[in-house]
This record gives sequence, C-alpha cells and structure tokens, in this order.
Amino acid sequence: MSESMRGTRLGALSYETDAHVVPPERMAVTYLCPQGHRTVVPYFIEAEEIPYEWTCRCGQTAERPDTEAPEAKPTKPARTHWDMLLERRSIADLEELLAERLELLHEQQGLGLKKTA
Repeated sequence: MSESMRGTRLGALSYETDAHVVPPERMAVTYLCPQGHRTVVPYFIEAEEIPYEWTCRCGQTAERPDTEAPEAKPTKPARTHWDMLLERRSIADLEELLAERLELLHEQQGLGLKKTA
C-alpha cells in the first residue's frame, strides 16, 4: 500500500472511480425573469416540492412559465411590542404604572437638585 501511495499528497488525487455509479435521474426546470433571462435548474426527479420562484442572476424574481402561481398563504399581522404588552396588562394597569414611575422620577430629580444646590 505504501508503495502505491508514494509521491502523492493528501487530497491531491483520488483513487476512486465513477465506474458502476449511476447518477440519479434529474429533471430540468426553467425559470424566466422579467428582463428575459432564462435559468435552468436541475432537480432530483423525485423532489417533493419544486419552488415556483427563483432569484435570477440580475437580482429579480424569476418564475416558472409552465405552471400557475401558487395561492398566497394567509399571513398573520406582525405583533408589535404594544400588542404584546396589552396581552399582559390592561390600560388601567399601564396608567397606574406610568403614574408611579413619573412620581418616582420626580422624587429622584427633586433630591438631585437639592444635593447640588
């Protein structure tokens, strides 16, 4: 074994061959962008889901001309911080907290002014 490997570096040469290896069947899917670019992407023949859209080399969204566009999935509106806050507290609770914090802030500022004066 050492005699046959003499003079080769690790990773420089592969002794494996492609003999008796059958590549998987593939299908070519064509995408067209609005600027007229045509992109052909090979997919495994048994692929479960093939995307309708593809990002073209120009950056625009290319679509498959041979199929109809899928229905848009309904999206939930984004939850804001305010929405999440209202899930935890009522408006009355928030007004009470605001009054407490403002009172505390005024006290701290009042004390700070007396110390520096």
